[in-house]
Amino acid sequence: MMGKHQGFRSGGHGASMASALALAAVLLMPQLAHARNYPNRPVRLILPFGAGGVADVTARIVTEKLGEKLGQRFVIENMPGAGGINAARAVLPSPSDGHTLALFSNGTAISVSLFRDLKFNPLTDFTPVSTMGYFDFIFVTQAGSPYQTLADFIAAAKQKPGALNVGTINVGSTQNLSAQLFKSTAGVDITIVPFRSSPDVLVALLRGDIHLAIENYTIVQSNIADRALTAVATSGPIRTGFLASVPTVKEAGGGDFEARSWNAIFAPKGTPPEVIRTLNTALREVLDAPELQKRALELGIEARASTPEEIAQRLKDDIEKWAKVIERAGIEKQ
Repeated sequence: MMGKHQGFRSGGHGASMASALALAAVLLMPQLAHARNYPNRPVRLILPFGAGGVADVTARIVTEKLGEKLGQRFVIENMPGAGGINAARAVLPSPSDGHTLALFSNGTAISVSLFRDLKFNPLTDFTPVSTMGYFDFIFVTQAGSPYQTLADFIAAAKQKPGALNVGTINVGSTQNLSAQLFKSTAGVDITIVPFRSSPDVLVALLRGDIHLAIENYTIVQSNIADRALTAVATSGPIRTGFLASVPTVKEAGGGDFEARSWNAIFAPKGTPPEVIRTLNTALREVLDAPELQKRALELGIEARASTPEEIAQRLKDDIEKWAKVIERAGIEKQ
């Protein structure tokens, strides 16, 4: 009797399990169908930057090719300000179907420590897709400056503590935090002067108001070409393809320094893996195209895709890295 009773219970459990699995399959069918047909309408990419900047231009070049490959338009929506918080929040409540995407950058990693209340966690509330590109910052001096190499600047800064200064855009920007990191790794006592905009930094450097500036390549490119400014170092781990003769900060004696900016695509949490794979595969093909590689390099960008796991780890590492820099610099949370 007991054996039969147990057999009856086991069979009932099996039937219940089968019913539950069948119900789950039915519920998932629309989601799977949408994933297989992705994208089936225009895709929105929300940028935390204004129109016309290097990130905006790059995103437009990449998404144009991405749209051609996937058969749907990719529409750029610019939502600058608040350290990228507004753009991320705009994507957060969107359906997890891959038709609304967020552009994250190392600025997103910085925002985690710079702002008191993001109201989202970039590591857990979003699904990583791939990087679009990496770009280094350029350390530049005035052409007539006595500091024609970064080694010159470091030596002078050590001889005259507190006498030299470095100009960057606003406090908490990657350029500004890169200056803070350089101050630490090079072991120099320098004054970091924040400006409201990149043009303000450039004018101050050309006038001789500051001794060194850290900026995007596109901002200083024409002045380097005209020999009004001298590129003394680049901020990445290896020399860049667009300024191959210029040493890295580390090569120039700046200690264990590395600071790179990056842009990457993230989707809302719960986006189907098949959609992520479709996007990632298409991005790889687009970014590997020689024509796009050449155009990106002209903008000072290394166009390169990643696995979702790689960019997730990069975001995590940068959150930890910049948190330490912010704390050491005593920058107050906003």
